[in-house]
Amino acid sequence: MCRHLGWLGRPRSLASLVLEPPSSLLVQSWAPRRQRYGTVNADGWGVGFFTPGRPGPARWRSARPLWAEPSFASVAPVLASGCVVAAVRSATVGMPLEESAAAPFTDGRWLLSHNGRVERGALPPVRDAESTVDSALLAALVFDRGLDALGATVREVAAADPAARLNLLAADGTRLLATTWGDTLSALVTAEGTALASEPWDDDPAWADLPDRSLVEVTPDGLTVTALTS
Repeated sequence: MCRHLGWLGRPRSLASLVLEPPSSLLVQSWAPRRQRYGTVNADGWGVGFFTPGRPGPARWRSARPLWAEPSFASVAPVLASGCVVAAVRSATVGMPLEESAAAPFTDGRWLLSHNGRVERGALPPVRDAESTVDSALLAALVFDRGLDALGATVREVAAADPAARLNLLAADGTRLLATTWGDTLSALVTAEGTALASEPWDDDPAWADLPDRSLVEVTPDGLTVTALTS
């Protein structure tokens, strides 16, 4: 269910992150290599990024498949950022197909993507969700609780829905936060910055798979991984 990526480091074009790698999100929209649930990610996409002088993130989202967006492909090479969250969507059965259901979601400061699924009835009431889909409701809950409580929120939701898959990826322009809970996440640490992704976008041996049930933080000082105990 979905594929996502985050980047923190020197500014890179959106094309170099989302479109150009040999197993980019564009390719993963029709041929993911490690996806355990679902086969394609054709139910929408989104990219959020931070730029100097702008207090919050900019977003571009669509309910169409990423491969059907020539306008994004035409401008992505000239849009650059040092902090990016992007995703392609495979909708949970019964969930609506609409732009507002595509990650990343935002509270005006943070971007957040959810790779997984959760029973909506297992979530407490939330305010200001961008859509009625499970991922949007979960994002609103995380925003309400605060990103510093991300690990505790994931554990609480997992206790309410033991079958939930709760891989979350968030950014505020200065750091990335992520959880692994039921699906894959890999990290690539380079001299230019750090990438987190549901699956590697190429075959660079420097990619490292992160353990399940972990809280991951990326700052300009590096990457830390902390176990999430249930």
